[in-house]
Amino acid sequence: MTHVYRVQQQYHPLVALGYIIGPVLIMASHIGALVLFFTGLSWNAFFWGFLIYEIRAISITTIYHRLLIHKAFKTPPLVKWIGCFVASSAGQMGPSWWKGHHLEGHHQVSDLPGDSHSPNYPFTGFKGFFWSQIGWFCSKTFIPNRLPSDVELDPVLKVIDRFHFVPVLLLGSLFYFFGGLEFLGAFCLSTALLFHTTSSVNSLTHIFGSQPFISSDNSRNNWFVAIIALGEGWHNLHHAVEWSARHGYTIENGEVKLLPDPTYWTIKLLEKLNLASNVKLPTNEYLLAKANQDHPGFH
Repeated sequence: MTHVYRVQQQYHPLVALGYIIGPVLIMASHIGALVLFFTGLSWNAFFWGFLIYEIRAISITTIYHRLLIHKAFKTPPLVKWIGCFVASSAGQMGPSWWKGHHLEGHHQVSDLPGDSHSPNYPFTGFKGFFWSQIGWFCSKTFIPNRLPSDVELDPVLKVIDRFHFVPVLLLGSLFYFFGGLEFLGAFCLSTALLFHTTSSVNSLTHIFGSQPFISSDNSRNNWFVAIIALGEGWHNLHHAVEWSARHGYTIENGEVKLLPDPTYWTIKLLEKLNLASNVKLPTNEYLLAKANQDHPGFH
């Protein structure tokens, strides 16, 4: 699949500054979560923190990743805009940054020189894991060299991208307004945990798990990551069939087996509501052709 980019040799200083705010907010969320040691965490605060974790996570996996980046399905513009706004409230940058970084810095050179957040290159072992989990986010590889032209040509998505920090600050302010320091701490904890959940798709699923499908990298299907990242942990399938709206596949006894995939269930719900269309899925024959014959489940 070919992706067209608008080359940006140099960012406007204000754009670069806006991007740098992202890592600052993520670091602040880690520090802010410590307030819970002093305020405690009530069930009420826990519930709201968990709720926004799930809502923001499903927005990232469904809208940012499977729709915007891999075009696994289509939606009306309003769904895309709202989804990107909610996803940006996670503190994980805006749609242009996300797509530019993910495609150029990961899929095109996965686990090879140029992969901005691989646990296998340029470092290995614990250092590689740390680099993949958070180190790259605070390095010079953080800002992508190029931004995707399709996102940049959408004025709404471009505004969301440049002001990606506004939804984060708004949501954090709402939590503080309604629940004080305890709720602010719950918001920060939710944001920090969600960041590490997304990072675990970069790190853990390139270290631990099974490889039922053929791919050119170390991507793996990982149950733990699939649970916390709402289906994104079926990463080996994703790298084998990037365009699939469903990641939850494996091979068992030589047959295709479905795996739990909450992000795909969300896409199907949108489809039932006539808010999604052209949902792309591989056939069983295609998946068997992509199967790794060295995987135990193939025999």
